[in-house]
Order: sequence, then structure tokens, then C-alpha cells
Amino acid sequence: MYRDTIFQYVKKQYGTIPEYLWNDLPDSAILRNDNGKWYAVFMNLEGFKIGLDTKDRVDIMVVKCKPDMISVMTHMKGFLPGYHMDKSNWITILLQQRIL
Repeated sequence: MYRDTIFQYVKKQYGTIPEYLWNDLPDSAILRNDNGKWYAVFMNLEGFKIGLDTKDRVDIMVVKCKPDMISVMTHMKGFLPGYHMDKSNWITILLQQRIL
């Protein structure tokens, strides 16, 4: 549900549509800006992989962020350091708040 809302918004606002690059990860998608660089990655993975105390699968969005904002945001509920990306420029957002 959250993914669809975000995908609708970025398509309307920026003309961006999700790209599914990996056949073995059908729930993973990226969003690119006009110059072809990624600005968001959507994944569904086991919570323990991002430091949560659960094996349940969670939806996350990893987005590019200004480094000075990352230290502030990671102290807020639902925000974690970037998963599988450069943690100084990316932040993970939990799309399912019920698991916190």
C-alpha cells in the first residue's frame, strides 16, 4: 500500500516510474532521476537484516539524503542507517510502522 502511494506520487510529481532490475528479487525496485542516478530503492527483507528484532519481512525504502540530516533522522522512529548503501548519504525508511 505504501509503495503504491509513493509510486503514484513520484510518477505525478517527477514522471518517475519504478524499475524492477533483478529477476531473483521481484519485490525490489529503484527510482532514478533524470540523469539516470538512483534516488530510491524499495526492498522487502527480513527485519533482522536491518537491525530489527524480528525475522518477519518488512518493506523498506532507502533514499538518498543530505549527510547532515541523516544523524538527525536516524534518532526518529522508523528511520535507520542506509541498508546496503553508503550510510553517509542514504537512509532507510520503514514503510511498515507496526513492527517498531
